[in-house]
Parts: sequence; C-alpha cells; structure tokens
Amino acid sequence: MSLTSCMLHAVQRTDRSVYLTSDLAKALRLTGTKTITVRVGSKSTTLPVRLIKKSGQHMYIPLSLMASLRIPRTGNVLVANTSNKELRIGPLIGVLTNIENGTSPFGSKTGFIRQVINTGSSRSFSFAFSPRSVNWVQETVIGMVPKEGGGWIRKTFPLPDVIYNRLSSRAADKSASMESFKNRFVRRGIPLFNWSFFDKWDVYKMLDGDDAFRFVPESRINPSAEQLKEMLDKHKFIYLKPTAGSLGIGIYRVTYNPKRGYFVRYRKGSKNVLIRFSKFEGLMQMLGTGRGRLTNYVAQQGIRLIEIDNCPIDFRFHLTKNGNNQWIVAAIGAKKSGKGSVTTHIRNGGQLLTPEQVLRHVYGTRAESILDNAKDTAIKLAEGIEKNYDHLLGELGFDIGIDQNEKVWMFEANAKPGRSIFKHPSLKDGDYATIQSVYEHCLYLSRFRSRRET
Repeated sequence: MSLTSCMLHAVQRTDRSVYLTSDLAKALRLTGTKTITVRVGSKSTTLPVRLIKKSGQHMYIPLSLMASLRIPRTGNVLVANTSNKELRIGPLIGVLTNIENGTSPFGSKTGFIRQVINTGSSRSFSFAFSPRSVNWVQETVIGMVPKEGGGWIRKTFPLPDVIYNRLSSRAADKSASMESFKNRFVRRGIPLFNWSFFDKWDVYKMLDGDDAFRFVPESRINPSAEQLKEMLDKHKFIYLKPTAGSLGIGIYRVTYNPKRGYFVRYRKGSKNVLIRFSKFEGLMQMLGTGRGRLTNYVAQQGIRLIEIDNCPIDFRFHLTKNGNNQWIVAAIGAKKSGKGSVTTHIRNGGQLLTPEQVLRHVYGTRAESILDNAKDTAIKLAEGIEKNYDHLLGELGFDIGIDQNEKVWMFEANAKPGRSIFKHPSLKDGDYATIQSVYEHCLYLSRFRSRRET
C-alpha cells in the first residue's frame, strides 16, 4: 500500500476522469495506470486516470463526481493506493452518538464531540451521527459537522471507514436492536470500536484466568447474606456496587468492627449518610436481602488505600490505543475523597489532583517509580480485557488504587470513560492527548496509516 497526502480540487469538467499530477502518481506508485477505482467511505467508481504537468501532489475531480461520491470538501486529504489499484480518499470517520434538538445537539458532550471532529480535520473527514441517520439502502449517513463560526450543519456522507462509538445511553447501547444495528457495519467490514458499556461483572469475568486478574479485588455477583458475612469477616470492609451503575450512584461501603458492629456509608441526595448496626441481621434488613440475595449488585473487597489528610486517594487512568495499535496511558487524574464520602467522585465532594501531587506527598523521591509501576499495571489490565473481549476496543478508563503496601488494584473498567478529570487545569494536555490518540487509532483501523510489521 502507498499512502500520502495531496491537495484535492473540484473542477468543472464534463469528462469523468481523475487528474493527478506526476508527483502524486509517483508517490502513489500509479505511473502507467490507465484506470482506477476511487473510493470514499462506502462509495466508489471506476474511471480513467489522466496525468497533468504541475509540480506538487494534486488531485482534480469533476464536480459531478464529487457529488456522486459524497466527498464533503476539497483541500488537503490523505490518499491511499491499495494493492488492487483502488484509490481511497479520506479516511471518513463517523462518531456514533445521541443527537438532541437545539444549539447543543449532543447535550453536555457537544464540546467533546466538536473536539473529536476537529482533530485531524485538516487531512481527513469526520462527522457525528445517530442511529436514526443511516440509510442502509443508499449506503449514506446524514452527519453533523461543526461550522467555523459556531453552530452545526448537516451533510450527507457515505458510510464511514471507521466508527468511534460514543453513545451515551447505557440501556440503548446494550439493547438487542442496537446490537443488530452495530453488527450491520461489522458485516460490511467497517470497524466499530468501544462496542458498548461494560457491566462491572463483565470485567471480572473477562480477566478471570488472565495474569492481570491478580490486580482485581475479590468480588461476588448477586451476593448472598452468607457470602457478605464471609467477606466482611475476612476483609473487614467491602463495597457494594450496582452492576450497571456509574458516577458512584447506589454504592454502599460496609465496615465490620468485631467490637462495635457494622457500619454502612452511602450517598442520599446531596448528603453522606452513616448508619451503625449492632447485628448482622439488621444490616441485611437495611440492604434488602430478605429474599436471600442482593440482586444486581457486586460485592467487592475493600482496599486500604493511600491517604492524604485521612482521605483515601484513587486514580483515573485514561488509556487509548494509538496509531500502532498499542495501548498507552494517555492521561491520569488523582481523586481525593470528600470527608465521609463513600467514593472519590467529584460530585460527592471529592477533589481533583494531579498524580504527581499525590505521589510526591506520599512517596517523596520514589513517586516516579511508583507511577511507572501503576502505568505498567494499567496496560497489562487493558491487554487482558482486550484479549477476552469479543469486539474492538480503542479506549478504556480504569479506577485504580494503590494500597498501603504499594500494591496496585483495579476497581472498575469503563469502555466509555468520562472526562471529568480534564477539568483540572494541569490535565488539559491529557484531554488533547486522549483525543489525538483516538484519531490516530482511527487512521490505523481504517488503513490510512502505514502498519508496522509485528
């Protein structure tokens, strides 16, 4: 495969030919080629190639062909010549998401979607679309792109070369109809990554048997009263988490003190609540295990984390795959829990810090080696999940902790990680780095990047 960039021009001509400068034909190894298939996303046509005498790498396409291939703009683009003499212009990157009415068509994610689409926009085509926007018969998508002066416009595109899934509704994303919708792209050979949200137990099962499983706390799905008592006797405190929960909602922290009984912390409205039970039976009654089990919950071993001011600290590791199909740690944020809070979530009174701030405070000159070890662990976890997952992954968020013996633990994995850590001024570079890596991975998946031999 030959890959380069060129300046794409639309010309008013009646003949259906593609015109290339000699420099471009040489870069694409097309010297002597008489006809070629030009493809943009799912649209293609075969037509004569004509060379013109002009310096630089330029391509000229008739306006009628621009329209029939749904090429969204002229200007600088990537262009690839595959071994079967197919000239691909693009790539065409589709961001699958929810579209709302109004000036912010993607709700609170509008700014993020704009960033994603603008990244790489000087050499490729990107757009956002919803499941309702696809016309399977015509193989087109009505996508949305940002206007330079603000606002958004709709354009019709071919089916894309690659899809970045950022659907934000957990229920819709995991529905049977959405599974079928996404599989229609896969059957057409269109890679779609970040298939759906994880449930907490999904991750536990994927890592069970993998070397990285040693970094996951002991857990039980739908625990019985007997299992809860056994875990509390063994670990002295546990977390109870909804299997499909997010943002720390519905989490209980249960602590057992042999002399004082059982203590439960949880969030109710805007307040942190602490309740004590002298007997285990009272705790079970409060948790609603009267029918024998705590359904749709995971019980997870509690870990004594490093602390600042007696407040536990954990970390959000934002991992992405890069243009070489390798996992990298693109950004890390540290979260300090609020007083009396069951989690470190910012909305529950937590504080956002940089990992360097935290680790220097706790470990001094050893901070860098501790952080490097945590990064290595995060990549092992990502590789373990990917190995046992049925779909493509390009992005993962891990909630990671370091215990008081310096062991690294992973509490949760998110296939569509939130971006709240990037509100910290010192983590703005991480915001850019994650989006840039996702873009580079889109180039890899769509074969608009030279792939290294492995």
